[in-house]
Amino acid sequence: MDSLSPKSISSERSERLARNVMWSFGIKLWSAAIQFLLVPLTLGCLGEYTNGVWLTISSMLLWIDNMDIGLGNGMRNRLAAYLAHGRLLRARALVSSTFAMVAAIMAVTFLVIAAAIALTDTYRLFNVSPQIVEGFPSVLVATVLLVCSTFVFKLLGNFYMAIQLPAASNLLVTLGQTLALVATAVVYFLGGHSLMYVALANTVPPLLVYLAAYPYTFVARYPQLRPTARLVSLSEAKGVVSMGLKFFVMQVSAIVLFMSANLLISNLFSPAMVTPYTVAYRYLSLMFMVFAVVATPFWSATTDAYERGDLRWVGYASAKLNLLMVAILVAIVAMVAIAPWVYRLWVGSKVSVPMAMTIAMAVYVYIVILSQRYSYLINGIGKLRLQLVVTAMAALLFIPLAFLAVRLVHSPVAFIAAMCIVNLPGLVINYLQFNKLIHHTATGIWNQ
Repeated sequence: MDSLSPKSISSERSERLARNVMWSFGIKLWSAAIQFLLVPLTLGCLGEYTNGVWLTISSMLLWIDNMDIGLGNGMRNRLAAYLAHGRLLRARALVSSTFAMVAAIMAVTFLVIAAAIALTDTYRLFNVSPQIVEGFPSVLVATVLLVCSTFVFKLLGNFYMAIQLPAASNLLVTLGQTLALVATAVVYFLGGHSLMYVALANTVPPLLVYLAAYPYTFVARYPQLRPTARLVSLSEAKGVVSMGLKFFVMQVSAIVLFMSANLLISNLFSPAMVTPYTVAYRYLSLMFMVFAVVATPFWSATTDAYERGDLRWVGYASAKLNLLMVAILVAIVAMVAIAPWVYRLWVGSKVSVPMAMTIAMAVYVYIVILSQRYSYLINGIGKLRLQLVVTAMAALLFIPLAFLAVRLVHSPVAFIAAMCIVNLPGLVINYLQFNKLIHHTATGIWNQ
């Protein structure tokens, strides 16, 4: 590809992006259907209370996704840069070093969390009744072990995104979800309605998919980039850690801002309140899916364009994302209008979601999408320090603000309002930084 003219490279990049967006839409629609089917199926298996417990566990498991200190995204950016310059040996050393580091980190993560579970009254920590949920600590240990194992092989997703094939990454995730749906359906129809069975049905299938995909990727398709112990490099490790740590701080901040919501609601209200909150979130987060399908290919494509000095293409990408923002706003307004009918068809009378909660969640979702519209391109360029500072400050403010909001107005809507407030500064900063970068006026922390 390096032998092509800059115009040809730009055209090929745009065509590849369009193909991946098209395929990803189909895959994500498939994924969305699975998620919608999983909600009533899991609720039927567990009931509202235990289902709220499972949703809380699920949100905790997402924390583990950030225990690689950002190495997955660090590898993604550096691998895309190496490939843009045709440096295949450095690229293979990078992949090898990242896999080795993530495997070591996940082993330590599991041991630490398992020890913490053994030494902690988890029933009290999660505000769970032992009379209703049996074997809660065992469920935690089993799911953490499986998710840690899966996470090592999830680097395959970062690999495919780095080579500008995010549709392949989406396919791996969706195949795991499909098998999880099948396994949950088997649990439901066989009458094994326990939290452990549901947890295993949701965590074993993704691991099996990645285990099957690893040899296909690195033996059949891309042997020139296959991880090998002899190429594990300290210098590559330092490079990916340097960039990865910035992603890690932002990811940890995202945990506090977003992923801790279920745990906080469980404690501030009750586990039962987690269910309507999650129903509203999953419904409106369909727009996150739409945004991610279109925007994800832009990330590594922006890295490729920036490394080649093609800022004109980055401006083209930004214009396309502006059109997407208008379409998403219209879609969110329509989703709010028809929400009562959708909830009735989806979960029936089992869960009641107030309209005020739906509206608040819609505002929150759109604020986050607007912010990410700029951060995806900034991430591709690799100028992360300002985002790091802003998201860390937001994370520090979120929990006390959430407690204050709920204390003043004892309602989940107040909690969601706090989520909106702490995300607004990030939106403004991302907008300003991107425009400075694209117009060559970024200096100091704006250009770091």
